[in-house]
Amino acid sequence: QLQLTESGGSLVQAGGSLNLSCVASGGTFSGYPMAWFRQAPGKERELVAAVAWNTIRYYPESTKGRFTISRDNAKNTVTLQMNALSIEDTAVYYCNGLRNWGSREPYDWWGQGTQVTVSS
Repeated sequence: QLQLTESGGSLVQAGGSLNLSCVASGGTFSGYPMAWFRQAPGKERELVAAVAWNTIRYYPESTKGRFTISRDNAKNTVTLQMNALSIEDTAVYYCNGLRNWGSREPYDWWGQGTQVTVSS
């Protein structure tokens, strides 16, 4: 099991950029595919980016071309660079490990998350 701590969320204007960071502890970070999820008020949690053990990445259409996920196994860190932000990106962002790369099902290791608010 990993303990996950997210940071980097902030208030930003539409069109701006943010870089989120997640530090993992308590387990073998390099052994897990990792992902970023987000949850907006009144909406279900959704995956926004994932990175496998060998740096293969996955992005849904909503974030492809705007978001970039990276991992540093030496630092037990996964980051999310977000560009061209829109109001629709406003949410609490979480990182988590994935049980399975194909299904992209997350573990139940949710941290506190970090709030991203995009203003017009």
